[in-house]
Amino acid sequence: MSEKREAALASKAWPFEEARRVLKRYQKQPPEKGYVLFETGYGPSGLPHIGTFGEVARTTMIKRAFEEISDIPTKLICFSDDLDGMRKVPGNVPNQEMLAEHLQEPLTSVPDPFGEYDSFGAHNNAMLRRFLDTFGFEYEFISATEFYRSGQFDEILKRAAERYDDIMKIMLKSLREERQQTYSIFLPIHPETGRVLYVPMKEVNAEAGTVTFDDEDGREWTLPVTGGNVKLQWKPDFGARWAALGVDFEMYGKDHSTNTPIYDGICRALGERAPEHFTYELFLDENGQKISKSSGNGVSIDEWLTYASAESLSYFMYQKPKTAKRMYFDVIPKAVDEYHQQLRAYPTQDLKAQLNNPVWHIHGGEVPESTLVVPFGMLLNLASVSGAEDKETLWGFIRRYAPEATAESHPDLDEAAGFAVRYFNDFVKPTRSYRAPTDAEREALQLLRDELAAYDGPVDDEALQSVVYGVGRDRFDPLRGWFTALYEVLLGASQGPRFGGFIALYGVQETVALIDKALAGELA
Repeated sequence: MSEKREAALASKAWPFEEARRVLKRYQKQPPEKGYVLFETGYGPSGLPHIGTFGEVARTTMIKRAFEEISDIPTKLICFSDDLDGMRKVPGNVPNQEMLAEHLQEPLTSVPDPFGEYDSFGAHNNAMLRRFLDTFGFEYEFISATEFYRSGQFDEILKRAAERYDDIMKIMLKSLREERQQTYSIFLPIHPETGRVLYVPMKEVNAEAGTVTFDDEDGREWTLPVTGGNVKLQWKPDFGARWAALGVDFEMYGKDHSTNTPIYDGICRALGERAPEHFTYELFLDENGQKISKSSGNGVSIDEWLTYASAESLSYFMYQKPKTAKRMYFDVIPKAVDEYHQQLRAYPTQDLKAQLNNPVWHIHGGEVPESTLVVPFGMLLNLASVSGAEDKETLWGFIRRYAPEATAESHPDLDEAAGFAVRYFNDFVKPTRSYRAPTDAEREALQLLRDELAAYDGPVDDEALQSVVYGVGRDRFDPLRGWFTALYEVLLGASQGPRFGGFIALYGVQETVALIDKALAGELA
């Protein structure tokens, strides 16, 4: 066994821990299907969102970890539940009245309100695939409509008819008494209207593989369970899909966790082994409320990518998936800087530390070099004091601080400069709040100003930090009060960068001028 595989098998990083659980399934013999199958599922009633990204990113991390500890081939399937009936008209699409005429029809039978694809389901599937392709995910796409209608699901659907009573027992225990009276695991698709019907079954004929029911007008119909004539209710569909495909791993949000015994029970009732699963905590907004697609609180995928890279979002997704995290705009700068800190640390780490480093999991072991020589938080403060309207303004300071840096040689830095200007103007600028210094702070600022005006030492972070530290050390206890004063008086913020680094970047004489403005009352 190689040193790397041995280290991966012992790694405490959560993707490796999950990968080892999957590997344990096949410690006696490899899978008959020839590969280990990871799955993610979607309801394409709307456009992809940040939860979609998180689910695929995290599943991909576990899949990569599995590939490091095993030679068994792997596959990732992205399954779209596009045979579901359209229960309501989404509020964020055109042609609302037209869509209202197609309620309860499968999403792949509803016309595309955008007029671009064969159906609304096809449109949303295309958006989903474009979304996944943008981030370079490797996956196989399966449409539920195709899965049902092509016959791929037929064997399991016939088995569901044969074991109808066993599956119904599992389901009925989870339902209220009123719902129990009309519930069936099968939802027929009306041969004339094409609508997905929620009606009780008069008969399930296991031998013939058919269901008999009355439609909403009281007419009796008998349909085969195969060939896309019926679909399964969503909870039975979960377990039946696992059984049909031989799924080995699927993750889902905490809101699904109470259904896990149902999904597993149905998969086993159909004669197949339930997969391993991983339940992740949900995201919260800045007020601690659960993020909701319909209410639009929190940060969308497009919004994150307006202010930071996809890799920083992957880093955020990697962190403590079983802990509820607040996901709002303030977390973005921290995620960017922490991601690059980990990139910079990676080359100096031993193998064990590298396998525990989030960037190994984000990049699948092919970890790039960070070219962000100025932290994102520092760029934000630079944008603030310089009033930058474009990244070229920031580059004027960056070139003096790091003469060797160019947009071509430091693409991370160039991209971050553009993001920083955008983030500053949208979030920092409207909330800046300068204050006047106290008498003690004014005295210290005057002394710092005079020392900087006379400074002829090296223009580097450490040397300038020593100057700042020396001024505050004898005047502030605790010293943190001095740095808080610098941020609030000079930057209009409650926290900020290492101040020596800021001076080196912004310029010594520019900082003198900034202090002069503050002492003259021009900032507050």
